[in-house]
Amino acid sequence: MWRHIASNAMTFLIVALFLMVGAVAWGTREYSASGPLEAAICLEVPSGGTFGGLSNDLIEEGAITSAFIFETGADYTDKAGDLKAGRFRVPESASMEEIVDIVTRGGRNTCGTEVIYRVGITRTLVDVRELDPATNQFREIVSFDVADEEIPSEYTEVRGDNGASYRIVVAEGATSWQVANALSQLDVLRADVTDTPSEGFLAPGDYDVSAGDAVSAVVERMRERQEENLRTAWQNRADGLPLASADEALVLASIIEKETSVPDERRQVASVFVNRLNRGMRLQTDPTVIYGITRGEGVLGRGLRQSELRAATPWNTYVIEGLPPTPIANPGRASIEAALNPDTTDYIFFVADGTGGHAFATNLDDHNRNVARWREIEAQRANDG
Repeated sequence: MWRHIASNAMTFLIVALFLMVGAVAWGTREYSASGPLEAAICLEVPSGGTFGGLSNDLIEEGAITSAFIFETGADYTDKAGDLKAGRFRVPESASMEEIVDIVTRGGRNTCGTEVIYRVGITRTLVDVRELDPATNQFREIVSFDVADEEIPSEYTEVRGDNGASYRIVVAEGATSWQVANALSQLDVLRADVTDTPSEGFLAPGDYDVSAGDAVSAVVERMRERQEENLRTAWQNRADGLPLASADEALVLASIIEKETSVPDERRQVASVFVNRLNRGMRLQTDPTVIYGITRGEGVLGRGLRQSELRAATPWNTYVIEGLPPTPIANPGRASIEAALNPDTTDYIFFVADGTGGHAFATNLDDHNRNVARWREIEAQRANDG
């Protein structure tokens, strides 16, 4: 009798084990299988949200079939504690596994309303746009100039939306004064910077921010990123450069940044200045003269005068030998890398060629011909109005 009972119990356990293994296998398949969502949605995860609350929202949206499998899968993959607040685009047919990854990986919001503050050299623009989750395309709501235009109501409405995301994009070549001044005028940030940050040490690029962030906190993030850019490029620098330190490389990079906006030219322009430094020639570059006049505060807005080209300032490279004492703007990573890994050329001159780029030369006669062609282009443009 007892043997019969034991045999039945063993059979029961084996069956139960097989059922459990089968249930786990089924749950695993369901977790990674395509989901029932028929069209992409914008999923909002509130600050302090939980996977329990999120699973209920997903059930209502028709994005998942089982809250239990969704939550269990997140827990089993050690992602249950990584839920990020924000607005996320969930594509059609997304699996539960994909949705968990979307809401835990972090980073910028992938849908909803976004406000982009574009800090440029001459102005700051604000773009308000919204992502349509169905098409994954942005729709512009409004765009305006912070300084010259009245703040539109569309922007004011978005600023009152707690779910909106904010991003600052700083242009390459902006000076530290321009950056700090522009950031201090944005109503999304708390202005607390009174001194101009060190020139050249703010990395241009994209920065996600939250309403109420301090300007000083954004500036610190820019400084840290620039330090990393410079450190990495200095470690990977070419041999034999006429640069005694990473700081000197940053100075040269800032000059390259102001001399060309053509990505493919950066290393060629860098080679000109490196060749001049190696030969003991003066750099003779107009942007440094301009910086000596403006100190980076605003734009000169006119051509240089002959008296200014002759005036002795620490930044006038028509007068001083070698590099100026500080950067003249904030260079991007590409210009820093160009300064430390220039092309190998014999160029020592360059001038605008009328296409947005430059004509390079290895001797004065060729350079003078290039200059003459540029003067003809300027004259023709003047005649064309």
